[in-house]
Amino acid sequence: MKPPPPTINGVGPSTVWLPQHGQEKWPTVLDFLVHRFATLTRDEIAGRMLRGEITDDDGLAVPLDAAYTANRKLHYYRMVLDEPRIPFEEAILFEDELLLAVDKPHFLPTTPGGRHLQETLLVRLKQKLGLASLTPMHRLDRETAGVVLFTKQLQHRGAYQLLFQQRQVNKQYLAVAPWRDDVPLPMTCRSRIVESDHFMRMCETPGAPNAETTIELLARHGQWGLYRLTPLTGKKHQLRVHMAALGLPIVYDQIYPRHVAAGEEDVGRPLQLLAQSINFTDPVTGMHRQFESRRRLLHWHDNEQTS
Repeated sequence: MKPPPPTINGVGPSTVWLPQHGQEKWPTVLDFLVHRFATLTRDEIAGRMLRGEITDDDGLAVPLDAAYTANRKLHYYRMVLDEPRIPFEEAILFEDELLLAVDKPHFLPTTPGGRHLQETLLVRLKQKLGLASLTPMHRLDRETAGVVLFTKQLQHRGAYQLLFQQRQVNKQYLAVAPWRDDVPLPMTCRSRIVESDHFMRMCETPGAPNAETTIELLARHGQWGLYRLTPLTGKKHQLRVHMAALGLPIVYDQIYPRHVAAGEEDVGRPLQLLAQSINFTDPVTGMHRQFESRRRLLHWHDNEQTS
């Protein structure tokens, strides 16, 4: 088996396959890549090829005039120009030979995607720790802070990720949201959550439930409540959707109930949702593992002091 291309600056290689029936459309590899990466100009892609930044499965640079060959696998490294610095830092909570537990700040994505590459938790950690095999066991929304777990050894990655797939991990979140006396708590919300027609948003729809969250009120100060949210499932934006559906949108949520454009995002008003704790039985060692965030929901503590 050929070794995978190396990690460079904390970024692993991306792969693209040349389709079976494409030679009539794209005489050269360059023609195909121009079609495949519509956000880049032909000159930008040609420049990367000339610099040897696009390689084949043998690690050889693909020449600029390379003819299209069906089923060929190419490797490249994503680049994001003018990527803004996210002014918040992660903190390592725990590390051993198997696992890494990290306290993620608000606004930092867990993994690369879209306009985020170097400024992601995974790439930052790979650069700092020199661990090319580091892999997230699960993910948090970019806007959510709190505990994120990573595996360090490839041979055990599947066993840990299976814990989440089989719902053998207990996760608890804290959230600050409005308090209402007409919402009976504690309660368990069960609904069907699917992607909506609106970009980035999820919505509830009739049908068999695929999302379940237990919601408890821990404390109240004036119009605000501190809630503990325990998800049984892990649908995208599940906690935010369930709270908004109850008329209790999480403080500073910039998607529910109203979506704020990325350019209008206010980093001084982070979503008041925290992945506070996570625990499970380790599938490799059999030990009980528990990790807790050291972060606080500032909106709650600010109001608690002045209430």
